[in-house]
Amino acid sequence: MFYRVGGGGQADTLPRVVRRILWASLALAPATLAIHYLVQPGDTADFIFAAISLVPLAWLIGEATEHAAAHTGSGIGGFLNATFGNAPELVIALLAVNSGKFDVVRASLMGSIVGNLLLVLGFSLLFGPDATIDRRSNFSSLGLVAAAVALALIPSIPAFQGDPERHSIARLSIAPAVILLVLYVAVTWRNLRRHRQEHVSEDPAPDTSWSLGVSLAVLGVATLVTALIAEILVKSIDTFAANVGVSDFFVAAVIVAVVGNAAEHGGAVVVAHRGNIRLATEIALASAAQVCVFLIPAVALLAWALQPLALSFRPFELIAVAGAVALTAALLAQGRSSTWRGAVLVAAYVGFAAAAFAVGDR
Repeated sequence: MFYRVGGGGQADTLPRVVRRILWASLALAPATLAIHYLVQPGDTADFIFAAISLVPLAWLIGEATEHAAAHTGSGIGGFLNATFGNAPELVIALLAVNSGKFDVVRASLMGSIVGNLLLVLGFSLLFGPDATIDRRSNFSSLGLVAAAVALALIPSIPAFQGDPERHSIARLSIAPAVILLVLYVAVTWRNLRRHRQEHVSEDPAPDTSWSLGVSLAVLGVATLVTALIAEILVKSIDTFAANVGVSDFFVAAVIVAVVGNAAEHGGAVVVAHRGNIRLATEIALASAAQVCVFLIPAVALLAWALQPLALSFRPFELIAVAGAVALTAALLAQGRSSTWRGAVLVAAYVGFAAAAFAVGDR
């Protein structure tokens, strides 16, 4: 079934005054950039301004994705949102690698996966309608995440003892990274062809106020601005963390991961709230899969131009992702969404965040 998105139906889902506030609040992004570079108010103010600015940007990405999905179908729409939404994470990760913050990179990437599987999907199911979902596509994404965890064991297990940053572990990470990228290209090509064929065979999408070109242009600009804002927030997050007394691992696995996924977090929930739960689940699970089989290996290989990055994940990180995959698969096994399933996933994420706080740094 194709969930109708875009067009006139959108205006009826959110109150008009809320939409006007969201459109007006997009001005916060350029204001935040101007304040940061011209006024230089300090890290605490930068953190607050950047965090607030990401909210309307996340909504805009969700808005543009729904318009694009009206032309492409929900499967390709979810892929587009995941692609654009993960771009800031790639920038953040490479900046952290360049600064030698390897634990921050690994923790934020694994935290991003768990966040998409539990938090983003959980809130989407919590605020969306009870409906059928694309079980085949969802389990394809979950299978990619599970495969990535298995391959991550190759460099991670030897790193359980000794220096996890040693050069031999970084070299050992190359083969899994290449395999994951090949797997990503093959599976993505197959899924996009299937989604395109299904979309063509369905009823034509209703007229939408945005063309596909406009939708993609808005996605690109919004993603670029999101990356700039996220960079400001991440640079100021250390001071914030020091003030509240949490570990660097917690900051990376929870705070940085949530910030880097702001587009998916807000966009998926908005889409689910509008009744398009199929697209919302595609956004959450496609994003988790892309982090595993595209973002992580891409960061690992591109890092060699800066500093070699070892994919030496901690046992806690691997267990957390594997547990998130198992729980999500169990809840989606019947191919349906529901409020109680969303509540279970959100509760599980709260447990993960508490555990990350207790575990602390390596």
